[in-house]
Amino acid sequence: MRAIQVSEHGGPEVLQYVEVADPSAGPGQLLVETQGVGVNYIDIYFRTGLYPQATPYIPGSEGTGIVVAIGSDVTEFAIGDRVAWASAPGSYAELVAVDEAVAVKVPGDVDPTVAAAALLQGMTAHYLTESVFSPEPGDPVLIHAGAGGVGLLLTQMAVAKGARVITTVSTDAKEKLSREAGATDVLHYGDDLAARVRELTDGIGVAAVYDGVGASTFEASLASLRVRGTLALFGAASGAVPPFDPQRLNPAGSLWLTRPSLGAYTRDRTEFLWRATDVFDWIAAGTLNFRIGATYPLADAAEAQRDLGARKTTGSIVLLP
Repeated sequence: MRAIQVSEHGGPEVLQYVEVADPSAGPGQLLVETQGVGVNYIDIYFRTGLYPQATPYIPGSEGTGIVVAIGSDVTEFAIGDRVAWASAPGSYAELVAVDEAVAVKVPGDVDPTVAAAALLQGMTAHYLTESVFSPEPGDPVLIHAGAGGVGLLLTQMAVAKGARVITTVSTDAKEKLSREAGATDVLHYGDDLAARVRELTDGIGVAAVYDGVGASTFEASLASLRVRGTLALFGAASGAVPPFDPQRLNPAGSLWLTRPSLGAYTRDRTEFLWRATDVFDWIAAGTLNFRIGATYPLADAAEAQRDLGARKTTGSIVLLP
């Protein structure tokens, strides 16, 4: 099969389109012919070495496709089923071995391109708004990168709960997308970001900040919170946050700081299916608008990651085998 392989850590140029041996379905696994592969910041973290990963390896963890073989002990799926997943290593490939425990059937009315990228970002937005900090009606919240894949979904989910959503973006075009998703106020990044957030909240600050940007927004995120506010730092698109003294949370108003991950919020099959089913049901019903900002051939994975890292894209990115 054809796949993307990384033989050394580095820039997008280390993503090589090569011929490799076909995987097989082991016990409890599905062999899936991919129809689409999601591209996410975590793929960049592994490629650069920010997250440890032995080389060579095939990147990617998210996608959708058709089951072409099943291993022993598989009970929920059959050959021909259309499935999606968010945590199957080696997904930048034409064939992927997916553990049954992390796969979910895709509703027939969900487009394969959407299904390819819906789970990781959709379940991330789900755990942030359902479990990390679930806003009450009227709660003001701040969402960074409001026109990104997670940002657009977070905005819609928070608005559905009755929250007043403030977002940050980098361009006028992204502001338009963020407002269409339901943001009440959209701010462009700048040194006075926290001051502008406080102006919008009568000096009180927001109940929560959902921050997937990291280094460049962290200080503004802290300064934007009200007393006992929550900062959910769920990503590092601009780089890792430097070492931080937790004592700073005390005089700032007894703030809450958490660094959550999808794995910790999908710890068993029941929790995974709750989040995955909600995401797909909302998409199928049309209550959650899932934006595909760009598609690329699998062979052009380097270009896709380059554009994502430079924040040139909006919504989600999908590779097409």
